[in-house]
Amino acid sequence: MATYILLSNLTDEGAKTIKTHPHRIKEVNKEFEAMGVKVISQYAVLGPYDFVNIVEGPDNQTMARVAAELSSRGSVKVMTMTAIPIDDFISSFQ
Repeated sequence: MATYILLSNLTDEGAKTIKTHPHRIKEVNKEFEAMGVKVISQYAVLGPYDFVNIVEGPDNQTMARVAAELSSRGSVKVMTMTAIPIDDFISSFQ
């Protein structure tokens, strides 16, 4: 399984949803799992993004589907990045 970082921002609709139903955030994790993605850690953050999720997924196609599914709801905008373990990155130079 590869590691991915999802940076997300709530839309106005998403902000309304979590204000009235904050547990909805964790419910989405179950939806990730149903699509074959495991949430490793999740953070609410200050700055240009609202949330950071570290997840494991089988491949880029699955992650693209997850990002498209989440974004299609209109409650969140997602940026997905592949995370390369630092030792793997360093060994690529040898």
